[in-house]
Amino acid sequence: MDANKKKVFGLSFLTVFLWASAFPLTKVAQEQFTSYSLGFLRCSAAAIFLIIIGKLCKIRLPQKKHIPLFFVSGGLGFTLYMITFNTGILTLTSATSSIIIAVTPILTAVVASKLYGEKIKPIGWAAILSAFCGVLILLLWEGVFSINIGLIWTLGASLVFCGYNIMTRRLSAMGYNALEIVTYSMICGAILLGFWAGQGFEQLSQASTSHIIALLYLGAFPSALAYFMWGKAMSFAERTSEVTNFMFVTPLLSTIMGFIILHEVPNAGTFIGGAIIIISIVIFNLKGK
Repeated sequence: MDANKKKVFGLSFLTVFLWASAFPLTKVAQEQFTSYSLGFLRCSAAAIFLIIIGKLCKIRLPQKKHIPLFFVSGGLGFTLYMITFNTGILTLTSATSSIIIAVTPILTAVVASKLYGEKIKPIGWAAILSAFCGVLILLLWEGVFSINIGLIWTLGASLVFCGYNIMTRRLSAMGYNALEIVTYSMICGAILLGFWAGQGFEQLSQASTSHIIALLYLGAFPSALAYFMWGKAMSFAERTSEVTNFMFVTPLLSTIMGFIILHEVPNAGTFIGGAIIIISIVIFNLKGK
């Protein structure tokens, strides 16, 4: 394995490890913080860390005419994502939530096929249908009339993050690098979440040390550092799939962490539906595009 491939492997694995840890630790933080205030505090902490990283890396300021685009990007990828993700995971296990979020790359590919004319092979459409069947199993496992509302919120999180991915592509085509995009999008996302600043600071003043540590961890590592490493991994990779393939590991890691940290045991529907979704995503990524 050459030096670049080692860097891609190391950075990609560390990124998905950090992203996986966000699922159980969000549930820990929500023992003290509401979904909205947690979103504001996490985004704000991440924005501060990203500004520090950005200063060290000497990133460029955005052009004034592009600032509204960063607000759209931040509004989708961080404001709406934090609200929907944090609300959804309240009634889901870490495993189920991570499996639903793992559908995002497929949703992004479908939207990109419509917007940019990117081709999806017939086997790719079959994989999409299969993944949808897996989602239905998760939704309806406990019975048609007892759909967990958390799954609906988390599907919403996947959809808005899909929108963020499309905006990232647009901003990248305009000449911004990955660190610039995530930094300015995170800042804009935190500004939009400022409606809950008062509530957030009030809850922060009453938080225990363990909850503050969980909050700072979520802002510094799964949000700021992980996105920075993801962008670096992309810069070293010869093909995008060398990096994105690691996303398949996230549900497994989050399931293990959920069991260790929260003693969560997924039900049979999570294993069956989750397996169908993950296999569908692997097939789609390897054969469908």
